[in-house]
Amino acid sequence: MRDAKLAVETGVDGLDVVIGTSSFLREHSHGKDMAYIEKTAIEVIEYIKSKGLEVRFSSEDSFRSDLVDLLSLYRAVDKVGVNRVGIADTVGCASPRQVYDLVRTLRGVVSCDIETHFHNDTGCSIANAYCALEAGATHIDTSVLGIGERNGITPLGGLLARMVVTSPEYVKSKYKLHMLKEIEDMVAEAVEVNTPFNNPITGFCAFTHKAGIHAKAILNNPSTYEILNPADFGLTRYVHFASRLTGWNAVKTRVGQLGLTMTDDQVKEVTAKIKALADVRPIAIDDADSIIRSFHLTLHEQPGKAAPVEVQNGEQVEVANGQ
Repeated sequence: MRDAKLAVETGVDGLDVVIGTSSFLREHSHGKDMAYIEKTAIEVIEYIKSKGLEVRFSSEDSFRSDLVDLLSLYRAVDKVGVNRVGIADTVGCASPRQVYDLVRTLRGVVSCDIETHFHNDTGCSIANAYCALEAGATHIDTSVLGIGERNGITPLGGLLARMVVTSPEYVKSKYKLHMLKEIEDMVAEAVEVNTPFNNPITGFCAFTHKAGIHAKAILNNPSTYEILNPADFGLTRYVHFASRLTGWNAVKTRVGQLGLTMTDDQVKEVTAKIKALADVRPIAIDDADSIIRSFHLTLHEQPGKAAPVEVQNGEQVEVANGQ
């Protein structure tokens, strides 16, 4: 109650009341039993509401708490008019099926909003968050790049990627998707971390296609190997052609981008040259472009044309290859 009173005095619009409910936290953190937690929670919530403020009540370590204790506590705070209850996978132990079952059960117990908070220790935070929404949760805690305690919590970008696949028009109307990369870059710079190469949407590999079989299909119809449209996020796809795995369709596209003209057989021939060099050493775009340009140049040398000559010591001398 003392903490709640101090918080109210700061002039906030609402308070989040949270306490650990698992046996681990009750024994080793605050030392309170469930009877005390329920009694005190009701007192604090009633006080906050008497001040005309919004209040959320959340358990901590919800998925290692006793289900009967948990539902009894939530039912009690819902009756006194809490605006929102929260469940938290504080240690990241929950599976998507566990999340769905708990949220679905809780949805039948309380009439208020349900917020969820998932840590990513076992790599399930995005899947758990999505299952919570399917089960009736109304709010998901996220952070930019998933930054948080230990492995962090549900990442904003990853959850948006999951949501936009299922409800594209709704998500596009509600969020400025083209600003996702900007905010992730800003946060990454501020906290001095790198955006993971395989980060959903904004990782530099997210819309990069390398294998020949993928590249051909992508060039024909991007939806063959892309469930997300990079244009929705203000981004573009990249078909990687400077690789030993490249296919001739990707090289053909690059030939056109360079403003050159080749037949399919010629493109296949220059593709073999690119792959051969890439087998020897890593190559960059400039290396592949150089091979393409040099090959194109040899195609347009006119056979049978007299070689240029110059005069040396009073005699005409044929110059090989124009040198």
